Amino acid sequence: MPDATTAAFGLNNLTIATVLFVATYAVIVTEKVNRAIVALIGAGLMIALGVLNQEAAIRGIDFNTLGLLTGMMVIVAISRRSGMFQFVAVWSAKKVSARPWGILVMLTLVTAVFSALLDNVTTVLLIAPVTLLITEELEVNPYPFLFSEIFASNIGGAATLIGDPPNIMIGSAVKLSFNDFLLNMAPITPLILLITLGVIYLIWGRQMTASAQAVARVMSFNEHEAITDVRLLKQSLFVISLVIIGFVFAHSLGLEPATVAMGGAALLMLLTNIGESAEDQSQNVHKGFSEVEWVTIFFFVGLFILVHGLEQVGLLEILANKILTYTDGDMTTTALTVLWVSALFSTIVDNIPFVATMIPLIKSMAPTFGGADNLLPLWWSLALGACLGGNGSLVGASANLIVAGIAERSGQRIRFLPFMMIAFPLMLMSIVIASVYVYLRYL
Repeated sequence: MPDATTAAFGLNNLTIATVLFVATYAVIVTEKVNRAIVALIGAGLMIALGVLNQEAAIRGIDFNTLGLLTGMMVIVAISRRSGMFQFVAVWSAKKVSARPWGILVMLTLVTAVFSALLDNVTTVLLIAPVTLLITEELEVNPYPFLFSEIFASNIGGAATLIGDPPNIMIGSAVKLSFNDFLLNMAPITPLILLITLGVIYLIWGRQMTASAQAVARVMSFNEHEAITDVRLLKQSLFVISLVIIGFVFAHSLGLEPATVAMGGAALLMLLTNIGESAEDQSQNVHKGFSEVEWVTIFFFVGLFILVHGLEQVGLLEILANKILTYTDGDMTTTALTVLWVSALFSTIVDNIPFVATMIPLIKSMAPTFGGADNLLPLWWSLALGACLGGNGSLVGASANLIVAGIAERSGQRIRFLPFMMIAFPLMLMSIVIASVYVYLRYL
């Protein structure tokens, strides 16, 4: 690997890496150019300008994160064809007699649970279109429903290893298991979701009404008609159950989450293609892979290389020392600082690149706190801050932008500032709750 002091255009590698990262970040935030393109160009320049060589760049890519995301995306892409997610949404609406507030609560809970068990990006892709259909039939404003689902996706996603990309990245980098996240993150998320729903009720819930005719239309929906392929439904539920069991026992079996997810994806593709002709199998496999969010996958590839460049030139170590100087090396102060800084930064920019930057930075603090095993409070603080902080604005998390995009295509635009005026204070409330939790449990 090139030495950190090697010059290019008269600049040392520390300066080049820093300028490249900041410039890439700035362009991503503007949303003028697709973020995958920007990240890959930034990564390419990191190599071309001598900050990294190709071998070092490849070493910086976290293939466990990429494998886990890709595997789960394939599983969900195939499973959704059965109609199982539409079934759950319609069933939930009818269980509360199609009352608007009841539907909002049910869809919010469904979003939170699916976000924990699958991932929040996939969940909102499935739930938001059904929400727009139901609210259109009810003749009610879809905005409170979509707002609640954005919050539920990030709160629910915080509960497990696979729920939110930041958790996947942290778990992969630190070798934290599915059970580790379940035991440390899941206990606080239901309380945060419940309090958030209480505030949303005070803002919108009391005014929610629907005509008798509109309620009757929703109640006339037959959720069973949403199931278009019973055989695929059984296969999908079988494989998803196996994958979740695999996540629970992966650590004790010496397996990485990516292995479980990719194995599940392969098994589901096998089950759905048994008995099909070679041509049909080829089409089915192509269709399954085509529905993977490759933009997200390649965004991660570029991002990992960019952050690895910062790590190699020593910038992250410098930043870690600055934080430790500010906190005097005190674990309590450091953990709460990481929690709040993570939340505030994740409001301004997507939490994925922020977490990618923070992971090696926190790792470099290990000597100060007596070794890597003593950093756990910092990892849980980072995970809570990044996941919950993503609720602070529309650009805070990928799931937020996906919901906004679906809403805009349906003529229900979610505007940045009006969303943030309500979302940011709600996010701060959740971080206060998380601060109390982190302090009482770990500090």
